[in-house]
Amino acid sequence: MKISSNFDAGSIEIVSADSLEDIQLRIRRDNAADFAQWFYFRVQGAAYQHCTFRFLNAAECAYPQGWVDYQAMASYDRVNWFRVPTHYEDGVMVIEHVPLSGSIYYAYFEPYTYDQHLNLIGQAQGSGLCQVSDLGSTVQDRDMNLLTIGHEVESDLKIWITARQHPGETMAEWFVEGFLNRLLDPQDPTSRALLDRATFYVVPNMNPDGSVLGNLRTNAAGANLNREWANPSAETSPEVLVVRQKMLETGVDLFLDIHGDENIPYVFLAGTEGVPSWNAELEKLADSFRHHFLLASPDFQTEHGYPRNEAGKANMSIATNWVCEQFGCLAFTLEMPFKDNHNLPDDDFGWNGQRSLRLGESALSPIYAVLNNLARGE
Repeated sequence: MKISSNFDAGSIEIVSADSLEDIQLRIRRDNAADFAQWFYFRVQGAAYQHCTFRFLNAAECAYPQGWVDYQAMASYDRVNWFRVPTHYEDGVMVIEHVPLSGSIYYAYFEPYTYDQHLNLIGQAQGSGLCQVSDLGSTVQDRDMNLLTIGHEVESDLKIWITARQHPGETMAEWFVEGFLNRLLDPQDPTSRALLDRATFYVVPNMNPDGSVLGNLRTNAAGANLNREWANPSAETSPEVLVVRQKMLETGVDLFLDIHGDENIPYVFLAGTEGVPSWNAELEKLADSFRHHFLLASPDFQTEHGYPRNEAGKANMSIATNWVCEQFGCLAFTLEMPFKDNHNLPDDDFGWNGQRSLRLGESALSPIYAVLNNLARGE
Protein backbone atom coordinates (compact mmCIF):
# COMPACT_ATOMS: atom_id res chain seq x y z
CA MET A 1 0.00 0.00 0.00
CA LYS A 2 1.12 3.54 -0.74
CA ILE A 3 -0.21 6.85 0.63
CA SER A 4 0.67 10.06 -1.21
CA SER A 5 -0.35 13.72 -1.26
CA ASN A 6 2.14 15.39 -3.58
CA PHE A 7 -0.51 17.00 -5.82
CA ASP A 8 -2.60 20.15 -5.98
CA ALA A 9 -4.15 20.73 -2.52
CA GLY A 10 -2.82 17.42 -1.23
CA SER A 11 -2.14 17.36 2.51
CA ILE A 12 -1.43 14.61 5.04
CA GLU A 13 1.33 13.38 7.36
CA ILE A 14 1.98 9.64 7.63
CA VAL A 15 2.85 8.33 11.09
CA SER A 16 2.56 4.59 10.39
CA ALA A 17 1.18 2.57 7.48
CA ASP A 18 2.46 -0.89 8.38
CA SER A 19 -0.99 -2.37 8.89
CA LEU A 20 -4.15 -1.69 6.88
CA GLU A 21 -6.14 -2.10 10.10
CA ASP A 22 -4.17 0.65 11.84
CA ILE A 23 -3.04 3.36 9.42
CA GLN A 24 -1.92 6.26 11.59
CA LEU A 25 -2.00 9.77 10.16
CA ARG A 26 -1.74 13.38 11.24
CA ILE A 27 -3.54 16.32 9.65
CA ARG A 28 -0.91 18.79 8.46
CA ARG A 29 -1.00 22.41 9.56
CA ASP A 30 -1.16 25.29 7.08
CA ASN A 31 2.25 25.96 5.57
CA ALA A 32 2.88 29.14 7.62
CA ALA A 33 0.25 29.01 10.38
CA ASP A 34 -1.08 26.70 13.08
CA PHE A 35 -4.50 25.99 11.55
CA ALA A 36 -5.09 22.31 10.75
CA GLN A 37 -8.25 20.62 9.46
CA TRP A 38 -7.91 20.11 5.71
CA PHE A 39 -6.69 16.73 4.43
CA TYR A 40 -6.53 15.25 0.94
CA PHE A 41 -4.54 12.14 0.05
CA ARG A 42 -4.37 9.14 -2.27
CA VAL A 43 -4.24 5.46 -1.30
CA GLN A 44 -3.00 2.81 -3.70
CA GLY A 45 -2.77 -0.96 -3.40
CA ALA A 46 -5.57 -1.56 -0.89
CA ALA A 47 -8.39 -2.74 -3.17
CA TYR A 48 -11.03 -4.91 -1.46
CA GLN A 49 -9.24 -4.71 1.88
CA HIS A 50 -10.65 -3.21 5.05
CA CYS A 51 -8.73 -0.03 5.85
CA THR A 52 -8.79 1.84 9.14
CA PHE A 53 -7.34 5.35 9.03
CA ARG A 54 -6.72 7.01 12.40
CA PHE A 55 -6.13 10.77 12.45
CA LEU A 56 -4.21 11.03 15.69
CA ASN A 57 -4.23 14.81 16.10
CA ALA A 58 -7.91 15.43 15.32
CA ALA A 59 -8.50 16.89 18.80
CA GLU A 60 -5.67 19.39 18.23
CA CYS A 61 -7.12 20.72 14.98
CA ALA A 62 -8.64 24.15 14.54
CA TYR A 63 -12.25 22.94 14.93
CA PRO A 64 -12.36 19.63 16.85
CA GLN A 65 -16.16 19.89 17.12
CA GLY A 66 -16.15 19.73 13.33
CA TRP A 67 -15.42 16.00 13.56
CA VAL A 68 -18.62 15.27 15.50
CA ASP A 69 -21.21 13.73 13.11
CA TYR A 70 -18.75 14.27 10.24
CA GLN A 71 -18.29 11.80 7.38
CA ALA A 72 -15.17 12.01 5.21
CA MET A 73 -15.35 12.16 1.41
CA ALA A 74 -13.81 9.73 -1.09
CA SER A 75 -13.50 9.36 -4.85
CA TYR A 76 -12.00 6.94 -7.35
CA ASP A 77 -11.89 9.42 -10.25
CA ARG A 78 -11.75 12.83 -8.45
CA VAL A 79 -15.02 13.73 -10.18
CA ASN A 80 -17.62 11.69 -8.31
CA TRP A 81 -17.29 12.04 -4.54
CA PHE A 82 -19.20 10.16 -1.83
CA ARG A 83 -19.20 9.91 1.96
CA VAL A 84 -17.46 7.06 3.83
CA PRO A 85 -18.01 5.76 7.39
CA THR A 86 -16.27 8.07 9.86
CA HIS A 87 -16.40 8.47 13.62
CA TYR A 88 -14.69 10.57 16.27
CA GLU A 89 -13.83 9.28 19.73
CA ASP A 90 -11.19 9.94 22.37
CA GLY A 91 -9.72 12.75 20.29
CA VAL A 92 -9.08 10.54 17.23
CA MET A 93 -10.99 10.71 13.96
CA VAL A 94 -11.34 7.30 12.30
CA ILE A 95 -12.28 6.40 8.72
CA GLU A 96 -13.19 2.75 8.08
CA HIS A 97 -13.58 1.83 4.44
CA VAL A 98 -13.03 -0.95 1.91
CA PRO A 99 -11.77 0.56 -1.39
CA LEU A 100 -13.20 -1.12 -4.48
CA SER A 101 -10.30 -0.12 -6.73
CA GLY A 102 -6.54 0.04 -6.55
CA SER A 103 -6.50 3.85 -6.36
CA ILE A 104 -8.73 6.03 -4.20
CA TYR A 105 -8.66 9.58 -2.82
CA TYR A 106 -9.90 10.77 0.57
CA ALA A 107 -10.56 14.43 1.40
CA TYR A 108 -12.04 16.67 4.07
CA PHE A 109 -14.41 18.05 1.45
CA GLU A 110 -14.79 17.75 -2.31
CA PRO A 111 -11.74 19.61 -3.68
CA TYR A 112 -11.84 22.45 -6.20
CA THR A 113 -8.43 22.37 -7.88
CA TYR A 114 -6.42 25.22 -9.33
CA ASP A 115 -6.97 23.74 -12.79
CA GLN A 116 -10.72 23.82 -12.17
CA HIS A 117 -10.33 27.43 -11.08
CA LEU A 118 -8.52 28.36 -14.31
CA ASN A 119 -11.08 26.43 -16.36
CA LEU A 120 -13.92 28.27 -14.63
CA ILE A 121 -12.37 31.60 -15.58
CA GLY A 122 -11.86 30.46 -19.16
CA GLN A 123 -15.42 29.19 -19.49
CA ALA A 124 -16.82 32.42 -18.07
CA GLN A 125 -14.81 34.47 -20.56
CA GLY A 126 -15.93 32.17 -23.37
CA SER A 127 -19.56 33.08 -22.70
CA GLY A 128 -19.01 36.42 -24.38
CA LEU A 129 -20.66 38.16 -21.42
CA CYS A 130 -17.68 38.22 -19.05
CA GLN A 131 -14.46 40.22 -19.03
CA VAL A 132 -11.43 38.80 -17.19
CA SER A 133 -8.99 41.27 -15.64
CA ASP A 134 -5.85 40.87 -13.57
CA LEU A 135 -5.83 42.73 -10.25
CA GLY A 136 -2.33 41.75 -9.22
CA SER A 137 -0.50 38.77 -7.75
CA THR A 138 -0.57 36.60 -4.65
CA VAL A 139 2.34 36.11 -2.25
CA GLN A 140 3.59 33.26 -4.48
CA ASP A 141 2.96 35.25 -7.66
CA ARG A 142 -0.25 33.55 -8.79
CA ASP A 143 -2.82 35.67 -10.62
CA MET A 144 -5.62 37.47 -8.80
CA ASN A 145 -8.37 37.49 -11.41
CA LEU A 146 -11.60 39.46 -11.42
CA LEU A 147 -14.60 38.49 -13.55
CA THR A 148 -16.75 41.44 -14.61
CA ILE A 149 -20.21 40.71 -16.00
CA GLY A 150 -22.43 43.58 -17.10
CA HIS A 151 -22.41 46.89 -18.95
CA GLU A 152 -20.12 48.69 -16.44
CA VAL A 153 -22.06 51.91 -16.79
CA GLU A 154 -22.25 54.41 -13.96
CA SER A 155 -25.97 53.89 -13.48
CA ASP A 156 -25.55 50.14 -12.85
CA LEU A 157 -25.73 48.74 -9.36
CA LYS A 158 -22.40 47.22 -8.33
CA ILE A 159 -22.67 43.69 -6.93
CA TRP A 160 -19.53 42.00 -5.59
CA ILE A 161 -19.03 38.28 -4.90
CA THR A 162 -15.84 36.91 -3.32
CA ALA A 163 -15.12 33.31 -2.38
CA ARG A 164 -12.52 31.13 -0.73
CA GLN A 165 -10.71 33.61 1.44
CA HIS A 166 -10.22 30.44 3.48
CA PRO A 167 -8.83 28.02 0.89
CA GLY A 168 -9.99 24.78 2.52
CA GLU A 169 -13.59 25.96 2.19
CA THR A 170 -13.80 24.58 -1.34
CA MET A 171 -17.60 24.60 -1.36
CA ALA A 172 -17.29 28.36 -1.83
CA GLU A 173 -15.85 28.04 -5.33
CA TRP A 174 -18.39 25.36 -6.21
CA PHE A 175 -21.01 27.96 -5.22
CA VAL A 176 -19.40 30.53 -7.54
CA GLU A 177 -19.44 28.04 -10.42
CA GLY A 178 -23.19 27.62 -10.04
CA PHE A 179 -23.69 31.35 -9.61
CA LEU A 180 -21.80 32.05 -12.84
CA ASN A 181 -23.52 29.25 -14.75
CA ARG A 182 -26.86 30.91 -14.17
CA LEU A 183 -25.71 34.51 -14.44
CA LEU A 184 -24.07 33.81 -17.83
CA ASP A 185 -27.07 31.92 -19.23
CA PRO A 186 -28.66 34.23 -21.83
CA GLN A 187 -31.89 32.21 -21.65
CA ASP A 188 -32.35 32.76 -17.90
CA PRO A 189 -34.83 35.60 -17.36
CA THR A 190 -33.58 36.42 -13.85
CA SER A 191 -30.03 36.79 -15.13
CA ARG A 192 -31.14 38.94 -18.03
CA ALA A 193 -33.13 41.21 -15.74
CA LEU A 194 -30.22 41.50 -13.31
CA LEU A 195 -27.73 42.38 -16.04
CA ASP A 196 -30.05 45.08 -17.34
CA ARG A 197 -29.50 46.98 -14.10
CA ALA A 198 -26.36 45.67 -12.42
CA THR A 199 -22.73 44.90 -13.06
CA PHE A 200 -21.30 41.91 -11.19
CA TYR A 201 -17.72 41.73 -9.96
CA VAL A 202 -16.72 38.17 -9.02
CA VAL A 203 -13.48 36.91 -7.47
CA PRO A 204 -13.88 33.10 -7.63
CA ASN A 205 -10.83 32.41 -5.46
CA MET A 206 -9.38 35.01 -3.08
CA ASN A 207 -6.61 32.63 -1.95
CA PRO A 208 -5.04 30.67 -4.84
CA ASP A 209 -1.79 30.05 -2.95
CA GLY A 210 -3.48 28.52 0.06
CA SER A 211 -5.67 26.43 -2.23
CA VAL A 212 -2.70 24.86 -4.05
CA LEU A 213 -0.75 24.40 -0.81
CA GLY A 214 -3.59 22.47 0.83
CA ASN A 215 -4.13 25.05 3.58
CA LEU A 216 -7.31 25.27 5.59
CA ARG A 217 -7.48 28.93 6.46
CA THR A 218 -4.45 31.02 5.46
CA ASN A 219 -2.43 32.21 2.49
CA ALA A 220 1.22 31.40 1.75
CA ALA A 221 2.39 34.03 4.23
CA GLY A 222 0.23 32.64 7.04
CA ALA A 223 -2.35 35.45 6.90
CA ASN A 224 -6.03 34.77 7.56
CA LEU A 225 -7.34 36.95 4.73
CA ASN A 226 -10.72 37.47 6.37
CA ARG A 227 -8.98 39.30 9.20
CA GLU A 228 -6.98 41.61 6.92
CA TRP A 229 -9.59 43.98 5.49
CA ALA A 230 -9.02 46.89 7.87
CA ASN A 231 -5.34 47.16 6.98
CA PRO A 232 -4.12 44.77 4.25
CA SER A 233 -0.42 44.49 3.52
CA ALA A 234 1.34 44.22 0.16
CA GLU A 235 3.76 41.79 1.77
CA THR A 236 1.46 39.43 3.68
CA SER A 237 -2.07 39.97 2.29
CA PRO A 238 -1.77 41.38 -1.25
CA GLU A 239 -4.85 39.38 -2.25
CA VAL A 240 -7.08 41.53 -0.03
CA LEU A 241 -5.19 44.72 -0.88
CA VAL A 242 -5.81 44.49 -4.64
CA VAL A 243 -9.47 43.46 -4.31
CA ARG A 244 -10.15 46.23 -1.81
CA GLN A 245 -8.52 48.80 -4.12
CA LYS A 246 -10.78 47.71 -6.98
CA MET A 247 -13.87 47.93 -4.76
CA LEU A 248 -12.95 51.51 -3.88
CA GLU A 249 -12.78 52.26 -7.61
CA THR A 250 -16.13 50.70 -8.53
CA GLY A 251 -18.20 51.16 -5.38
CA VAL A 252 -20.34 48.39 -3.87
CA ASP A 253 -24.14 48.16 -3.56
CA LEU A 254 -24.32 44.50 -2.44
CA PHE A 255 -21.57 42.16 -1.26
CA LEU A 256 -21.61 38.41 -0.68
CA ASP A 257 -18.54 36.68 0.76
CA ILE A 258 -18.80 32.89 0.39
CA HIS A 259 -17.47 30.48 3.04
CA GLY A 260 -17.86 27.08 4.69
CA ASP A 261 -18.32 26.36 8.39
CA GLU A 262 -16.68 23.33 10.03
CA ASN A 263 -19.04 23.02 13.00
CA ILE A 264 -22.56 24.07 12.03
CA PRO A 265 -24.43 21.61 9.76
CA TYR A 266 -26.60 24.22 8.07
CA VAL A 267 -26.57 26.83 5.31
CA PHE A 268 -26.90 30.32 6.79
CA LEU A 269 -26.08 33.98 6.38
CA ALA A 270 -24.04 36.06 8.84
CA GLY A 271 -24.90 39.75 8.71
CA THR A 272 -23.18 42.97 9.65
CA GLU A 273 -25.49 44.23 12.40
CA GLY A 274 -22.56 45.18 14.62
CA VAL A 275 -21.03 47.85 12.35
CA PRO A 276 -21.27 51.46 13.61
CA SER A 277 -23.46 52.66 10.73
CA TRP A 278 -26.07 49.87 10.90
CA ASN A 279 -29.57 51.29 10.61
CA ALA A 280 -33.23 50.41 10.19
CA GLU A 281 -33.06 50.60 6.39
CA LEU A 282 -30.29 48.03 6.20
CA GLU A 283 -32.12 45.85 8.72
CA LYS A 284 -35.22 45.85 6.54
CA LEU A 285 -33.20 45.09 3.43
CA ALA A 286 -31.37 42.22 5.16
CA ASP A 287 -34.65 40.72 6.31
CA SER A 288 -36.03 40.90 2.77
CA PHE A 289 -32.95 39.20 1.33
CA ARG A 290 -33.17 36.35 3.84
CA HIS A 291 -36.90 35.94 3.18
CA HIS A 292 -36.42 35.63 -0.56
CA PHE A 293 -33.47 33.26 -0.12
CA LEU A 294 -35.74 30.97 1.90
CA LEU A 295 -38.17 30.95 -1.01
CA ALA A 296 -35.38 30.29 -3.52
CA SER A 297 -33.73 27.29 -1.81
CA PRO A 298 -34.92 24.74 0.77
CA ASP A 299 -31.24 24.23 1.63
CA PHE A 300 -31.16 27.70 3.19
CA GLN A 301 -32.49 28.40 6.68
CA THR A 302 -32.43 31.18 9.29
CA GLU A 303 -32.84 29.35 12.62
CA HIS A 304 -29.23 28.20 13.04
CA GLY A 305 -26.07 30.27 12.56
CA TYR A 306 -23.74 32.70 14.31
CA PRO A 307 -24.99 34.93 17.14
CA ARG A 308 -25.93 38.41 16.01
CA ASN A 309 -23.19 40.97 16.66
CA GLU A 310 -23.92 43.57 19.32
CA ALA A 311 -24.32 47.12 18.03
CA GLY A 312 -20.99 48.80 17.43
CA LYS A 313 -18.94 45.71 18.30
CA ALA A 314 -18.29 44.23 14.87
CA ASN A 315 -14.78 43.08 13.96
CA MET A 316 -13.94 45.60 11.24
CA SER A 317 -11.10 43.50 9.85
CA ILE A 318 -13.68 41.02 8.48
CA ALA A 319 -14.59 41.56 4.82
CA THR A 320 -18.35 42.00 5.12
CA ASN A 321 -18.10 44.36 8.07
CA TRP A 322 -15.49 46.53 6.34
CA VAL A 323 -17.49 46.65 3.10
CA CYS A 324 -20.79 47.42 4.82
CA GLU A 325 -19.25 50.28 6.78
CA GLN A 326 -17.19 51.64 3.88
CA PHE A 327 -20.01 51.68 1.33
CA GLY A 328 -23.14 51.74 3.48
CA CYS A 329 -24.42 48.68 1.63
CA LEU A 330 -25.92 45.29 2.36
CA ALA A 331 -23.20 42.68 2.98
CA PHE A 332 -23.43 39.04 4.02
CA THR A 333 -21.11 36.16 4.78
CA LEU A 334 -22.72 33.02 3.37
CA GLU A 335 -21.76 29.82 5.18
CA MET A 336 -22.21 26.24 3.95
CA PRO A 337 -21.50 23.05 5.94
CA PHE A 338 -18.61 20.60 5.68
CA LYS A 339 -20.98 18.06 7.22
CA ASP A 340 -24.36 17.15 5.82
CA ASN A 341 -26.99 19.88 5.77
CA HIS A 342 -29.33 18.92 8.61
CA ASN A 343 -32.00 21.10 7.05
CA LEU A 344 -32.25 18.65 4.12
CA PRO A 345 -29.95 15.65 4.75
CA ASP A 346 -28.57 13.29 2.11
CA ASP A 347 -27.13 10.04 3.50
CA ASP A 348 -25.04 9.21 0.43
CA PHE A 349 -23.42 12.53 -0.41
CA GLY A 350 -24.05 14.91 2.49
CA TRP A 351 -23.32 18.49 1.54
CA ASN A 352 -21.12 18.41 -1.56
CA GLY A 353 -19.92 20.32 -4.60
CA GLN A 354 -23.09 19.91 -6.62
CA ARG A 355 -25.33 21.10 -3.80
CA SER A 356 -23.05 24.10 -3.32
CA LEU A 357 -23.30 24.76 -7.06
CA ARG A 358 -27.10 24.62 -6.95
CA LEU A 359 -27.15 27.00 -4.00
CA GLY A 360 -25.05 29.39 -6.08
CA GLU A 361 -27.63 29.24 -8.83
CA SER A 362 -30.45 29.96 -6.39
CA ALA A 363 -28.66 33.00 -4.92
CA LEU A 364 -29.55 35.08 -7.98
CA SER A 365 -33.20 35.07 -6.93
CA PRO A 366 -32.86 36.97 -3.61
CA ILE A 367 -30.48 39.42 -5.32
CA TYR A 368 -33.13 40.11 -7.93
CA ALA A 369 -35.80 40.42 -5.24
CA VAL A 370 -33.99 43.26 -3.43
CA LEU A 371 -32.58 44.97 -6.53
CA ASN A 372 -35.09 47.81 -6.55
CA ASN A 373 -34.17 48.74 -2.98
CA LEU A 374 -30.38 48.44 -3.13
CA ALA A 375 -29.68 51.90 -4.47
CA ARG A 376 -31.94 53.55 -1.90
CA GLY A 377 -30.83 51.28 0.96
CA GLU A 378 -34.47 50.59 1.80
